[in-house]
Amino acid sequence: MDFTPTHIPDVIVIDPLVHEDGRGFLMETWQADRFRAAGIDANFVQDVHSRSTSGTVRGLHYQISQAQGKLIRVIRGEAFDVAVDLRKSSATFGRWVGEILSEENRKLIWVPPGFAHGFMVLSDVADFEYRMTDYHAPEYARSIRWDDPDIAIAWPSEPGRVPLMSEADSNGVAFKNAEVYA
Repeated sequence: MDFTPTHIPDVIVIDPLVHEDGRGFLMETWQADRFRAAGIDANFVQDVHSRSTSGTVRGLHYQISQAQGKLIRVIRGEAFDVAVDLRKSSATFGRWVGEILSEENRKLIWVPPGFAHGFMVLSDVADFEYRMTDYHAPEYARSIRWDDPDIAIAWPSEPGRVPLMSEADSNGVAFKNAEVYA
């Protein structure tokens, strides 16, 4: 496995070692010792599988308490995956990083606790698998606007196309009004 820090060093892209032949492939997506050696010492407690259609935007989501670290991969389709640093004490506070995740590139991304997370589906359908370090807690769930001008994410959307999103995501708060971490 190759572990590559992004321009926000705590967010790490993982390229798994893939063994492929005429029958298919085998790849390892998690091994505690290798991840720990790369600086990811995570105890996962919940796995989630989600499916979204083309043009869907989910996020920017986080939990203000019970902050979740997420190990994310796309197992079908393609998506632009984003992490936003919400740690006020961080040198990268308010900055974002984005990565294309797809069934073809097989990359994973580690989004540590203290970040908001979101994505935009680029293919007809995308299936995601998440491993999370804390349980989903709706009472602590928060959402920041996907198109917040202070964060200024360069989403790869088609000009004029309105993304599909939930009412909660459509009503996300502005970054300047969001609850953040210390």
